[in-house]
Amino acid sequence: MLEYSMLYPRETVSRRCVSMDGLWKFQFDETSQGVANNWMNGLPNPIDMPVPASFNDFFTDKESREYVGDFWYETEVFVPAEWKGKEIAVRFGSATHRATVYINGVQVMYHEGGFMPFVAVMGEHVRYNEKNRISVLVNNELTATNIPVGETKVLPNGKKMAKPYFDFFNYAGLQRSVNLIATPIENIKDYTVWFELEENKAKVNYTVDSNTNKEICVALYDENGTQVATSIGKEGVLIVENPILWKVRDAYLYKIVIEIFEGDTIIDRYYDEIGIRTVEVKGTEILLNGSPVYLKGFGKHEDSDIIGRGFSYPVMKRDFELMKWIGANSFRTSHYPYSEEMYQMADREGFLIIDEVPAVGLFASIMNFLEASSGKQTAFFKRETTPQLLKTHLRAIEEMITRDKNHPCVISWSLLNEPETTDESAVPYFEKVFEFAHEIDVQKRPRTFALIMNSLPHTCKCYQFSDIISLNRYYGWYLNGGYEISEGEEKFRKEMDAWKELNLNRPFIFTEYGADTSAMERKLPSVMWSQEYQVEYLEMNHNVFDSYEFVKGEQVWNFADFQTTEGILRMNGNKKGIFTRQRQPKEAAFYFKKRWESLPENYKSHE
Repeated sequence: MLEYSMLYPRETVSRRCVSMDGLWKFQFDETSQGVANNWMNGLPNPIDMPVPASFNDFFTDKESREYVGDFWYETEVFVPAEWKGKEIAVRFGSATHRATVYINGVQVMYHEGGFMPFVAVMGEHVRYNEKNRISVLVNNELTATNIPVGETKVLPNGKKMAKPYFDFFNYAGLQRSVNLIATPIENIKDYTVWFELEENKAKVNYTVDSNTNKEICVALYDENGTQVATSIGKEGVLIVENPILWKVRDAYLYKIVIEIFEGDTIIDRYYDEIGIRTVEVKGTEILLNGSPVYLKGFGKHEDSDIIGRGFSYPVMKRDFELMKWIGANSFRTSHYPYSEEMYQMADREGFLIIDEVPAVGLFASIMNFLEASSGKQTAFFKRETTPQLLKTHLRAIEEMITRDKNHPCVISWSLLNEPETTDESAVPYFEKVFEFAHEIDVQKRPRTFALIMNSLPHTCKCYQFSDIISLNRYYGWYLNGGYEISEGEEKFRKEMDAWKELNLNRPFIFTEYGADTSAMERKLPSVMWSQEYQVEYLEMNHNVFDSYEFVKGEQVWNFADFQTTEGILRMNGNKKGIFTRQRQPKEAAFYFKKRWESLPENYKSHE
């Protein structure tokens, strides 16, 4: 078990939670002298910086936007005297990519991994009935041993520059909410649920992690607030008669309440929302509650104007409304776990999520999207840095599954995106990653990884580890685009025929396929980058998908245009969005709406 709680902060009779979002002080530390110069006790020349948000796009000068290295955040928070006797902590939704936290000048926490929450316990350093200084030293450099993977280049002028092995901008900062939390000393650390469905009955199995031997009571309530089941103990079973199951685009959530008692006194109380459902892969079917489902949706990014990768309720709301409008039922959290609020919304709206760890860039190329079908080999997993990378990777998987394991929306774990799999050295690495994910997930969700175009039936050494085969394919764009699209379709079908010959008896889904498209470009006849060509490209791909019974899902790349590193092959970012970065539809959106609304939920099932 992780040494700190991943529970989402909630206020109850025993818990307090105060938002620390707002304007923080901020300062770049180009020479990494902040610690030596005592910046944890006050920044010398700070500016204001919104939290949560990426820092990059607020600036009007390029050096600030592209800044790589150390930088600091600072704020003050008041801790009331009535909280004495509780455990006081600051919970960060994330800090990209690594952070050291100081409380009143004293270091209390270090965390690596830019997309997961962590808790800095104030302990003896808290000052009651007065303000406390919270200082955070953050670093956004890319390395070979942290995920996502990349390099940090030093330019002749001494400035550092991010050189990612991935095709999205290296946004950084305190990009998710920060909260001051107070919990009882004896408290609920975590809980886990998994389900068994019987006729007119559901078994909700649970375990509770806590630091007490006092009595623990667990109760379940329906959406009307009626108690439907209760149990005593750190582990047990809640029996629900005539349960209302959580279904695709038809969500039903029960409220689980966990309490620690001493006699009649509540020592701690925590609550959450859960959905009763099962998920499994059987043959070529993806089954939810035993019924087949065909995935329709997107690869996404946490990316929007001005705030970059910063979490925004308005942007999230717009995204879900657009996904409902277009007829989608799923998305992949490419290429990192998203903000916790996204999963909560997906739970409520009945969307299915393929939850992806930040293991992107495990292919040594600054332009991997271009070299994806080149046959290039870099023997990535033979590097001397591989053991440390694996350790980092496994830790990230543990954090992701620990945080997201109880969400009904999460139906699969994606453990890598577009890694190099053409060398035998990848096999033991994959074996450890896939075994570990299976071991720690009580629900035993299906596991997958997204195969780059170099990973073909006769070249990929690792597809056997996947319960669902996920293909990222760009026939008609990076390969045989434009007037050559007919040849691209022939090559596409040839590959799919080769997969079919392997008779893997597993579901295949397409986790990426797409064509860069300018929302301003219309052309008759079509040319690449025009809206007309995007639709033609999609039609070709869907004709191929529809030809193979074992293809059980399509998640187009991408939901919306997003920012990337600048270059001659990227026109101010990746333009493969079905919607613009401002969340307005391209022509392809109307095409998808017509297609997806016509496809039944169990499309191509054996039923």
